Amino acid sequence: MKKILLAVTGGIAAYKAIDLTSKLTQTGYEVRVMLTENAQQFVTPLAFQAISRNVVYTNTFLEENPHEIQHVALGDWADAIIIAPATANTIAKLSVGIADDMVTSTLLATETPTFVAPAMNVHMYNNKRTQHNMKILKDDGYHFIEPGSGYLACGYVAKGRMEEPLAIVSIIDDYFKAQQRISTSSFNGKNVLVTAGPTVEVIDPVRFVSNRSSGKMGFAIAQALMNRGANVTLVTGPTQLEDIPGAKMIHVQSAQEMFEAVKDRFEHQDMVVKAAAVSDYTPSEVLEHKLKKQDGDLSVTFKRTVDILKYLGEHKTSQFLVGFAAETKDVDAYAEQKLQKKNADVIISNNVGDQTIGFNSDDNELTMHFKDGQHIYIKKGRKSDLATRILDELETRWQ
Repeated sequence: MKKILLAVTGGIAAYKAIDLTSKLTQTGYEVRVMLTENAQQFVTPLAFQAISRNVVYTNTFLEENPHEIQHVALGDWADAIIIAPATANTIAKLSVGIADDMVTSTLLATETPTFVAPAMNVHMYNNKRTQHNMKILKDDGYHFIEPGSGYLACGYVAKGRMEEPLAIVSIIDDYFKAQQRISTSSFNGKNVLVTAGPTVEVIDPVRFVSNRSSGKMGFAIAQALMNRGANVTLVTGPTQLEDIPGAKMIHVQSAQEMFEAVKDRFEHQDMVVKAAAVSDYTPSEVLEHKLKKQDGDLSVTFKRTVDILKYLGEHKTSQFLVGFAAETKDVDAYAEQKLQKKNADVIISNNVGDQTIGFNSDDNELTMHFKDGQHIYIKKGRKSDLATRILDELETRWQ
């Protein structure tokens, strides 16, 4: 039986926390509840005690068990903590490490995964300071359960309603299922380096050569690996995507910079996934000043960049090597050639000539070409879903 510590703070949505306690216990969780002093202006400890069949904690200095420090032991006891409702005040306290009541003291003294369900006036929620505080907590690893839109106690119809109890229970169920998948995944605890995005090859201070890669596929694979417990290093060229929390982010510009970043870390990896669209050529000369407009045509001389996948194939020891082949014709044939020439273990091919998938699209359609001759076709879908499918196919094949 999984154990849930529910922290209830002082907002009108505290009444929903009673229902949440009931739904959690009915689902099979053991629940203990903490109430702030302000929360007790809306709900009583007795209601939660009756439903949870456990003592309700309201005072940091009221030790129910003399053999333990209550605000430390509670966090250690729980498999997950839910703050519902989470007021702007409590979120602000947590973001700066204030511990002046039972809830904040317990949360400051624990490393247990914590879920935050905000509930407040829409202007309070959208306030820059509240958004800043939530970002700090997200960066620290807190899981946020987005509030819904609807009628608020202040009379507004807007975003700010605490998510419904059944939805919160579903999120917690999914979390524990994901944790179970992590514990059984072959990627759990493994070191995986992923490359993503384009590279930028500079001509002069104004001009450069690049491609239309958005980085979405590489980022999706990196996130999917994180979800399975891998230690992920993401080497990425310039994209519009946000860094992945928990991943070691390495930002580069040119093909040479990407090569150096990958080469320096290759020895310590169990797997490398080369999803970046690396430029094959770079200008032979980078001009110090802007190239001025001239009469007639212009010629720029290019030289070959380092073939990163080929280098890795030649230097791998025990590493499993996954490459991508973005083609516009004879996709399977080129992928098979690449598989052999680069000494890769898998080449994942896609047709970037199809404007509905591939570069700069949220969707893709792939074929996995394995060294043993197997071909796995993955039908068109969201890149995030395809990343999961790729890892499903690799789970039992890569080691």
